Amino acid sequence: MGSPSSTPRWTRLEHDERREQILACARRLFRDRHYSAVSTTEIAAEAGVARGLLHHYFGTKRDLYAEVVRTMVRLPPPLPGDDVRQRPIPDILDATIHGWLTMVSRNRETWFAAVGAEGLGPDPEIERILEEAREGIVDRWIEILAARHPDAPHDVVAPARAAIRSHIALAESATREWLVRGRLSREQTHTLIVRTMLALLEDVIPAIATPLTDPEGA
Repeated sequence: MGSPSSTPRWTRLEHDERREQILACARRLFRDRHYSAVSTTEIAAEAGVARGLLHHYFGTKRDLYAEVVRTMVRLPPPLPGDDVRQRPIPDILDATIHGWLTMVSRNRETWFAAVGAEGLGPDPEIERILEEAREGIVDRWIEILAARHPDAPHDVVAPARAAIRSHIALAESATREWLVRGRLSREQTHTLIVRTMLALLEDVIPAIATPLTDPEGA
């Protein structure tokens, strides 16, 4: 007879695997078709489980969709400290934007529905997930800048965060110009996002982070 601790461990493993199986099937279906065109019955059939089990693990269809979006926008692990300090910024940007464009192109329906471009409608939970992802991107770049400029004054952080958040909006818009409007190729979109971010890091952030003298001051 197994030890008291072995049964819960096996049950948990089975639960995690089955949950991931359902999530993978939902991810594929939402990736290929609009949210409204996918049913929980279809997701359950694709995963080979009863629909009741799907609801047990994820709740409603909206809850399952929110989990799909959360896994889609999850950031990769951060680079080790030495890599952050030594790897050229253009190389980091190239790899980051390549990953971003690949993720969005592979999950086009899910992405544009999540950001409100495909008629899904406002959803506070989805927006919270997207905001956390955007702030996570900002945090990652602030960490990279801090590793390279450890003596930078603390008061440059707020302007830097604001500038990087603004660039995220540009990146999302540029991606729509590529995938929805067809005004840019993938290569052009990549170049636009990378070079504007480089300009931001090298020129714009130092300029807006430098205290300006008030011409009407004392």
